[in-house]
Amino acid sequence: QVQLVESGGGLVQAGGSLRLSCAASGRTFGTYVMAWFRQAPGKEREFVAIPYGPGGSTYYADSVKGRFTISRDNAKNTMYLQMNSLKPEDTAVYYCAAGRAARIVADAYDYWGQGTQVTVSS
Repeated sequence: QVQLVESGGGLVQAGGSLRLSCAASGRTFGTYVMAWFRQAPGKEREFVAIPYGPGGSTYYADSVKGRFTISRDNAKNTMYLQMNSLKPEDTAVYYCAAGRAARIVADAYDYWGQGTQVTVSS
């Protein structure tokens, strides 16, 4: 069982930055694949970023590539999402998720946080 709690969301102007955190409980944190998703009003939940593999590889949605950076600290049971050059279209509730496979579809993940709101004003 894994419990996830996101934090760090807020209101920011276009071009600004935010850093999201996802704190996980449970001693098995390191055995799970973690990822960030987001959901804008009226839209389906979409993949944002995932760290995977032992070499620290990462994969990003095209819409955030070059602006967002994902990282995780297994010693602190925490995953981060550094978001720079934010755009109004980044406005969404951001969720972290944990699962057993490195997939970019939401259905592949077993555990979800409650989400944190990110609002980017123009």
